[in-house]
Amino acid sequence: MDQDKIWDVYQNDPELQCMGCRDGGRVGFFARRLSAPAKVLNIGVGRGSLEKRLVDKGVDVYSLDPSETTVQTLRDSLALGERARVGYSQAIPFEENFFDYVVMTEVLEHLSDEVMDQTRAEVVRVLKSGGMFIGSVPADEDLLDSMVICPDCGKRFHRWGHLQSFSRRRLQVFLAKSFVDVSIQRVSFTNWEGLNWKGRMASIAKRLQASMDIKGARQNFFFRAKK
Repeated sequence: MDQDKIWDVYQNDPELQCMGCRDGGRVGFFARRLSAPAKVLNIGVGRGSLEKRLVDKGVDVYSLDPSETTVQTLRDSLALGERARVGYSQAIPFEENFFDYVVMTEVLEHLSDEVMDQTRAEVVRVLKSGGMFIGSVPADEDLLDSMVICPDCGKRFHRWGHLQSFSRRRLQVFLAKSFVDVSIQRVSFTNWEGLNWKGRMASIAKRLQASMDIKGARQNFFFRAKK
C-alpha cells in the first residue's frame, strides 16, 4: 500500500477532506499542552490544524510530512518557510538535540515494525535532553474491522492505512525502549463545539468511560515520554 497516495488525497482534495484527518477535538487537546517558547516538531500534519493553533499561540512550530502539496500549503499560509519540510519520520531532516517536543498524533499506527523502530531512534536524536515525545494512537483497535477489498485488483487493505494495533502494554514496551517517565492515558477526543446537547451528553459518557480506563469504541491512547 502506498500511504503517500492515500494521505496526499485526504489532506489536499477538498471533496474528500471530510473523510480523512478528522480532528474530533484531538487538535485542541494537543494545542492546550504546548506553549511558547517551546520548539515543537509536528510529524504528519494532516491539514495543518495544529500548526495554525500553535502559531496563534506564539509557539515555535516546525512540520514534517511526506506530501509536497501539504508542506507548500503550510509554507504559504503560515509563513513557515524551511520550518515545514517534506520527509519521513524514519529520516527526520533536522539537526540533533533541537526540539523541546516532538508530536506524532495518529501516525505510529501507519508505520511498519522496521520504520517504527527507526522513527523512535530519530525522535530521540532530534529531541533535546529532557525533551518530550507526545502523541496518540487508536486504542486497542481491531484492524479487521476496517479492512476493505479493492474491486479491481482484489487486494485487501485497511481503509485508513493502519498497519499497527496498540494495547497499552504494547505501546508502553515500544516507548520504554528509548524513553523514561512514560505515561499512557486512555482518552476520548471530542469536538465539543460541533455537538448538540444530545451529542454532548454522549461525549461526557464516553469521556467518563475512558477516564475509568474502560475499553470502548473510538478511543485513543495519549502518550508522553521523556528523553
